[in-house]
Amino acid sequence: MTVARAAGFGALLLVVVLAAYLLVFRGSGGHEYTLLFQNAGQLVKDDDVQIGGRRIGSVKAIKLTQDNQAAIKITVQEPYAPLHQGTKATIRLTSLSGIANRYIALTPAPNSAPKIADGATLEQDSTTTVVDLDQIFNTLDPKTRKSLSGVIKGFATQFKYKGNEAGQSTKYFNPLLSTSRRLVNEVDQDEGALTAFIVNSSRAVTAIAEKRNDLSALVSNTNATAKAIGDENVALARALGLLPTTLRRGSSTFVDLRSTLDDLDVLVNASKPATKNLAPFLRKLRPLVHDARPTIRDLASLVRRPGANNDLVEATQKMPKLQRVASPAFKHGTQALIKSQPVLQFTRPYVPELVAWFRDFGQGASNYDANGHYARIQPIFNAFQFNDNPAGGVLTAVPPAYRFQGLQTGIVKRCPGAASQPAADGSAPWTDGSNLGPNDCDPSLALPGP
Repeated sequence: MTVARAAGFGALLLVVVLAAYLLVFRGSGGHEYTLLFQNAGQLVKDDDVQIGGRRIGSVKAIKLTQDNQAAIKITVQEPYAPLHQGTKATIRLTSLSGIANRYIALTPAPNSAPKIADGATLEQDSTTTVVDLDQIFNTLDPKTRKSLSGVIKGFATQFKYKGNEAGQSTKYFNPLLSTSRRLVNEVDQDEGALTAFIVNSSRAVTAIAEKRNDLSALVSNTNATAKAIGDENVALARALGLLPTTLRRGSSTFVDLRSTLDDLDVLVNASKPATKNLAPFLRKLRPLVHDARPTIRDLASLVRRPGANNDLVEATQKMPKLQRVASPAFKHGTQALIKSQPVLQFTRPYVPELVAWFRDFGQGASNYDANGHYARIQPIFNAFQFNDNPAGGVLTAVPPAYRFQGLQTGIVKRCPGAASQPAADGSAPWTDGSNLGPNDCDPSLALPGP
């Protein structure tokens, strides 16, 4: 053996010894802790202990405590150890389809918190057990599991004979994963905001879970609504087809409405003084509205009531037929009124005389006997005179030869309408536009008074 080979062999032996030292003596120099979980979550010895996706330790031993808890002993290497109070430990899965792919994820507390001594135990208030996929399935009822099984079988049918297409789609996984990693890195930069978001999301989900009955009713009602809309898909499609035209016309309407509203501002400003007293008016109107309820109720019965031919609606329905029958009669009646207008204009001034004639004729012809009608008349003309003396007034009979002294005789000529006071418009007494001369009537003979 040459000197060079001996030197090389010695150097190799030194490296092996140094590596063995680091692995045996330094490798076991990490900080050990015991984590208590509700169950081991299918952890095995030498599974990873990670922080932020990086291995910083391993599982050294798994034991069962007397109270049936899983005691997991781990080691954590520096500079991630020693741990600090407030550190959380969670068993996680690298994928849902695997079994022996579990690891412990640590969420370290701030370095300002007190340190945890080596060999200390983290109780269950600081640990979270993994939720396996079969546990999720066990929460489902048989009907839901059967439906889920149908969905999985449907996926199998969907991807049957589609292996080549699925293989081609895998080439897009690398960009997807790369961009997803960048997205995760961006989200993880502000850990405090992410933690607050997750906590608030948890609270929101908890609040929704408390209202699960209402949410279930909402989903059921939404399902019924969607079914009703689906049943009317033809009408919905027709409505959607008409929607663009409606929107265009509505846009034009709204454009015109803008100018209308501008003009309406003037009306609103002018009505503000009038509306100042509107509130007291409405308060005073309230008793009237209250008292009008029976009237409105009766009016409703008048407008519409059970039975045939007994309300206003049915009467209105028959109005067209009545209009067809009445139109000719109204037409002839209008012509008759037009032709009778000159006659009425001529007879109108003599209405007072005509009424008086009917009245006086009835009075004059009221009494009759075998000889016919008669009237009892007893004219008395100045039969007595009153003499005033200190002893008292005395009625003295006037001799018949002197009774007619002072009387005026003669026939007066009153104009038509002179039986009533003169009208303000000069229509009575009526002189027929001055066609009635002095020999016909005297307009000055009228009743006194306004």
